[in-house]
Amino acid sequence: MTIRVLLADDQALLRGTFKLLIDSAPDMEVVGEAANGAEAVELARSRRADVVLMDIRMPVLDGIEATARICADEDLAGVRILILTTFEVDEHLVDALRAGAGGFLGKGVDPPDLLDAIRTVAAGDALLSPTATRQLIARVVAQPAAADPRAGRRLDLLTPREREVMILAALGLSNHDIAERLHVTAVTAKTHVNRAMTKLGARDRAQLVVIAYQSGLVRPGA
Repeated sequence: MTIRVLLADDQALLRGTFKLLIDSAPDMEVVGEAANGAEAVELARSRRADVVLMDIRMPVLDGIEATARICADEDLAGVRILILTTFEVDEHLVDALRAGAGGFLGKGVDPPDLLDAIRTVAAGDALLSPTATRQLIARVVAQPAAADPRAGRRLDLLTPREREVMILAALGLSNHDIAERLHVTAVTAKTHVNRAMTKLGARDRAQLVVIAYQSGLVRPGA
């Protein structure tokens, strides 16, 4: 299946560069280009994109608000947002993740890593850029502004195993890593992750990790 990608960035040159790269991949295509957040929201609806590469700083409507509007639209429930940023540790990234972004990527990313990130975000499995570390996750999503006392009560919906898997996912472990840690199959690990996301209303893995930090289930430096 071909992954339909929407580019949202106010720099035409950068959009053109990404378009050439993405269209060169046999399993994806660029279906639209937006120069601001408002255009991104409209094109996400009209072009039925699977993944939106979203810049944070854009005119008319910034990438965070555009992300929030797309993620709040039930008709666009299948659309994944991958934030593009000049600096991988950006003060606005926590807001982007809370708005519903599936992860973020530095604009200086190597071409193969960009394509891999699009594929993993399209599958709902991505969180951060390939170079991000566990410490970076904690620094971004565990800021005081991200605290939500209601999040802890939502954890009561989970089984002990689902909580355990959620902790490991929040620490940056992949499904394969989780499977090895718990001595189960990767399919079983993914099933537990998906059940936790469903029970907590998380759009994707990134949202699950945000909830883990908001609830206090995982703390910085854990």
